[in-house]
Amino acid sequence: MAIDTERHSSTLVIRINRPEALNALDVADMRALNETLRAFRDDSSLRVAVLTGAGERAFCAGADLKRTLPTRTSFARSYFAPYEESVDGGLYVRAITLSELNLTKPLIAAVNGHALGAGMELALDCHLRIASDAATFGLPEPRRASVPAVGGVSKLLRAVPRAVALKMILTGDRIGAAEAHRVGLVSDLVRPDELVDRALELADRISACGPLAISSLVTLATRSDDLPLSQSVALEQLLWGVLRDTHDRVEGRTAFAERRTPHYTGN
Repeated sequence: MAIDTERHSSTLVIRINRPEALNALDVADMRALNETLRAFRDDSSLRVAVLTGAGERAFCAGADLKRTLPTRTSFARSYFAPYEESVDGGLYVRAITLSELNLTKPLIAAVNGHALGAGMELALDCHLRIASDAATFGLPEPRRASVPAVGGVSKLLRAVPRAVALKMILTGDRIGAAEAHRVGLVSDLVRPDELVDRALELADRISACGPLAISSLVTLATRSDDLPLSQSVALEQLLWGVLRDTHDRVEGRTAFAERRTPHYTGN
């Protein structure tokens, strides 16, 4: 299997492990990744996941074009039956869409090399992104007479300034790690050998917070993109009210008053 996992306390590290193919993914790999993320979502003992690639050359170079060749299956049939053995008809599109998982736990992309095409779309699907200084990002689909099909255009336009996004989208050009950091596509740049450790440090800081609060904030951050400001603020107030009388919120305030580390239980 091309998807490996390892657990670090309450953090799950998920690694795409096909370095010989620049961690490109076929349908079976995407299915395995989705299943791994579902298991993470449903495991109450896990609070954060880190997604990265094996080796230093690539986070994920996108679809494995040699193993995702067009078929005769119609678009409609494969779109509505996403796990049949068809790609050109829509299977790969449906298989790779992580937003359908409704994750309310943070997913951190630790980008260790090329994040291209569907690989960049995977990174954009993550809530946080950090990168090694050797990382590159790009949506090369127009050079193959195609378009990103899993939210790459829409999410990139929301992640960086519009002019930067459109230049990348319309040319298929890549940007390097320094430029990605400058325009806000990633929050942190580190040396390749420090990348996973830095991601785990970030995950630990998140895990130290109240889990219900983190889930609420992830929900708010995800939904606010589709809401007018007034409705986004209303949702913020509603989530504050949901948390107001929880055990963890009381514990957080009590621990602050008693000058001790809070012990959160997710209740």
